[in-house]
Amino acid sequence: MKALLLICHGTRLRKGQKEAEEFVNQCLDSVSVPIKEVCFLELAEPSISQGFETCIQKGATSIFVVPVFLLSANHVKIDIPKILGHLMNQYPETEVTFGRELGVHDALSHLLWEKIRNQVALLNKNSNVLLVGRGSSDPDVKRDLTQIASNFQHHYGIPNIQTCFLTGSSPSFEEALWSCKDSYDQVVIVPYLLFSGLLINGMKLTVNRYKEDTQQDVILCETLGYHPILREVLLTRINETLGTRELEYL
Repeated sequence: MKALLLICHGTRLRKGQKEAEEFVNQCLDSVSVPIKEVCFLELAEPSISQGFETCIQKGATSIFVVPVFLLSANHVKIDIPKILGHLMNQYPETEVTFGRELGVHDALSHLLWEKIRNQVALLNKNSNVLLVGRGSSDPDVKRDLTQIASNFQHHYGIPNIQTCFLTGSSPSFEEALWSCKDSYDQVVIVPYLLFSGLLINGMKLTVNRYKEDTQQDVILCETLGYHPILREVLLTRINETLGTRELEYL
């Protein structure tokens, strides 16, 4: 019997955990698989082991695992596969298929455009968009966010766009923001994050400090949130995974 196990990152904030659960459960309603479970990598329960074992207890003989992560970094490449490897040793008779993160997808351009248009009436040729990722030491994160930015710029004719990161990659958000000083009339900051939290609070402090030293129009957009477009991208990844028979990364 088939099972689908979705893995979210997890957060200590109950509100964030509830939002993640509601989002993935909406996706699961559209998937015809007998067993469907949600779990978390860290900071929340059920854990991956608990979610996996629940699938087994419900009669799963094959488990399709999809990480609900924006980009592929160490969590997706190392941490989750390591846990799944241990579980596969415990349940060698169970077939496991590991899907991919949300990653690069054309529909994401529409989501980014919506986030900007919600707060900015018009971008002019002297506007600069900063697409801000969480960051990682994994170079694939920088590559993928750069590709997403390029797709967005091409699709909507964005005049200027830069990628930057909050941690682990360069340029940092602060470096990229201060490099805009005296170069543009308007700076539009788009956090490439699923939900608000401590990272957004830190960004707000940085933006407020920056505004004290410039006459530019500086706009901080909302996070991506659990948007219907992201749901469609996740469903694409789920369907891709259900159609494969190999365990990637392991």
